[in-house]
Amino acid sequence: QVQLVESGGGLVQPGGSLRLSCAASGSSVRMNAMGWYRQAPGKEREMVATISSRGNTNYADSVKGRFIISRDNAKLYLQMNSLKPEDTAVYYCTVALAYWGQGTQVTVSS
Repeated sequence: QVQLVESGGGLVQPGGSLRLSCAASGSSVRMNAMGWYRQAPGKEREMVATISSRGNTNYADSVKGRFIISRDNAKLYLQMNSLKPEDTAVYYCTVALAYWGQGTQVTVSS
């Protein structure tokens, strides 16, 4: 069984930065890809960034050059820079798209 707990969300002004963290527990975490997804009100959940067990990364076009995904053993991070109002959403951590955290709210507003 895998459990995921996100933290680090909050309110930030446009152009600001936030760092999300996800603590994962479970024996299979290190062998699987992990990722961050987000869901804005009235929209479908979308991929933000993923990272394989070997460290290969993939980003949505909308966040390339602004967000950085990283992992350290069973912890996952998302460094978000140059935030825009359209980045406002609930951000979810996932392991292999099979396990999901409860989500953390990110609001970008002046």
